[in-house]
Amino acid sequence: MKLEVLAPCGSREALTAAVRCGADAVYLGTGDFNARRNADNFSIDDLKELVPYCHERGVKVYLTVNTLLSDSELPRALETAAAALQCGTDGFIVQDLGLAKSLRECFPQARLHASTQCSVNTPDGFRALEERGFCRAVLPREMSLKEIEVIRRATDMELEIFVHGALCMCVSGQCYLSAMLGGRSGNRGLCAQPCRLSFSADHSGSYDLSLKDLSLISHLKEIEDAGVISLKIEGRMKRPEYVAAAVTACRKALDGTYAQQDETVLKNVFSRSGFTDGYFTGKRQNMFGTRQKEDVIAADGVLKELARLYEKEPQRIPLSMQLLCKRGQPLSLTVRTADKAVTVSGAKPLEAITGQMTEALLSARLAKLGGTPYYADNITVTLDEGLLVPASMLNALRREAVEALGKEPEKEYIMNKYTPVPPRYQSGTPYFTARFLSAAQIPQQHPFRRIFLPVWADDADFTATGAGAEIPRGLFGAEERLKTRLKELKALGVQNVLCGNLGACRTAEVLGFTVFGDFGLNVFNSESARSVPSPLLSIELTLAQANRINAEDTGIVAYGKLPLMLARNCPVKNRIGCAACGKQGTLTDRKGYRFPVKCSPYPCVEILNPVPLVLSDRIDEIHTDFIHFYFTDESRDEVAQIVNLYKNHTKPSGQYTRGLTDKGVK
Repeated sequence: MKLEVLAPCGSREALTAAVRCGADAVYLGTGDFNARRNADNFSIDDLKELVPYCHERGVKVYLTVNTLLSDSELPRALETAAAALQCGTDGFIVQDLGLAKSLRECFPQARLHASTQCSVNTPDGFRALEERGFCRAVLPREMSLKEIEVIRRATDMELEIFVHGALCMCVSGQCYLSAMLGGRSGNRGLCAQPCRLSFSADHSGSYDLSLKDLSLISHLKEIEDAGVISLKIEGRMKRPEYVAAAVTACRKALDGTYAQQDETVLKNVFSRSGFTDGYFTGKRQNMFGTRQKEDVIAADGVLKELARLYEKEPQRIPLSMQLLCKRGQPLSLTVRTADKAVTVSGAKPLEAITGQMTEALLSARLAKLGGTPYYADNITVTLDEGLLVPASMLNALRREAVEALGKEPEKEYIMNKYTPVPPRYQSGTPYFTARFLSAAQIPQQHPFRRIFLPVWADDADFTATGAGAEIPRGLFGAEERLKTRLKELKALGVQNVLCGNLGACRTAEVLGFTVFGDFGLNVFNSESARSVPSPLLSIELTLAQANRINAEDTGIVAYGKLPLMLARNCPVKNRIGCAACGKQGTLTDRKGYRFPVKCSPYPCVEILNPVPLVLSDRIDEIHTDFIHFYFTDESRDEVAQIVNLYKNHTKPSGQYTRGLTDKGVK
């Protein structure tokens, strides 16, 4: 299958640059339901014009509907999808599990692409996406080539990979830093990129959460051999010259002509201290970098030259043309591409008074296709002697035929009615559940209906406490190790598993555990809550929003130092090394707050909020079925004190946060 070069389009000019420089597909957003809400983006009226423009040039159009949606937003998102399908949009890039479920039910023929924001990172995760109706999935940027090859063997879905652009420190879909610090959610398309500010592991003011930009353009042959079919360029917030440079570089790499000077141009147009391929190669040193003054200055020298790449319409599509010029009959012109044919008719040819009209002359006039995406590959003219065809008549006929080629046929699709889930207002006191980092934290007498320990805790801790197992959200390359561990725990009598990832859910279900959904599944609406067992709802919901979620056995995180980031490349290890850290690492921001960094035997580290979320005096406002305690570094005595606060509905003292329970996210 031909590799697809997939380009980002945040504006009309960027779309033009992508198409003219050779993209096979573009992805773009409309309105409020896409992960780059601050880009110029497009309206449905724009799509009516731009989808036919792209299709005429053999370019597919994928619409990003890749944010978390509230119950009230789902109907509008489905209206957008219906209008986009009518325009001829080729697929939808989706994060929200509830939206994916609704799209599948309302538009059975719609192609669903799983956004990298879905956070799947194991073979079972991709199998779970396939079972939920996705035909394509975007691979996490953190995957190595070997891990991608394992995924390829596990699923028949199309795989898409980011090959160039910005690289987030956090696993996509698992970042709550921007939301917690400023109310601007990356899961809702408004990330403020606070990670690009100073977060230092050694208190030096260093930028230990800022990675260099990704570039895998020199690895396209390996990517193709691994079975990936789409090469995605990040950058819907970038200028059109950047899009032109990245698409051109990909095309050159596929043609075997990519050279050092092309990489230099890419670095000049935009980079952060150069590029990295560390995740792909498994060599994760030297991945960190920031945007320097030299990087900005370098861009000035290449922008004009890059703009020339898309100044003119390239003529890439071969066109065969057949003109019938018969006495007493209207002119007839048939034009054909590889997959479409159009015939148009004009006025009758005139009788020649002087001179002789020739087939060669008519062919030369028909071949004037400048300003269109076509070139004349084959022209045949059937001409009766003694006839005259004025140039204006022939030009009008040619223009009409070419314009007809670009028109989209009426789209027919099935649309089933969507019935919104009514809100639920439940009364009653929620029951308690908890996760502990260590069994030593668990009080002898506790009020928790379910408790969980990390899956790597000692066997004796599980048997002594009756705890279930919490599965890490980041399992890159560790699924087989996890399965072995879960089988051991099952033999010990462990029954419950807390899963913050679709892959973990599937793995645990297949092994016969009772599955409970963790906050990492980003359950933001009733539709997604109904597709996850006993879900902990998104930590980005307000209390009022969470209370209205209508699904069985829902809960919220009501206490804990919330994990703000899940990262595969430990920022503390990078700066000071594991020995100096001693598993007590922190990051200090520019205001002096210290963010704990927690590592584990599994591939990722978690960066925690400095102060805990506390809602002990607001229990009466919580109407979900249960509340969840996320214990990290608290002692057993501290745990007991915290539990008493919640039992007695007592207002907390000391430093704490209400999280997003009041203000929510934009």
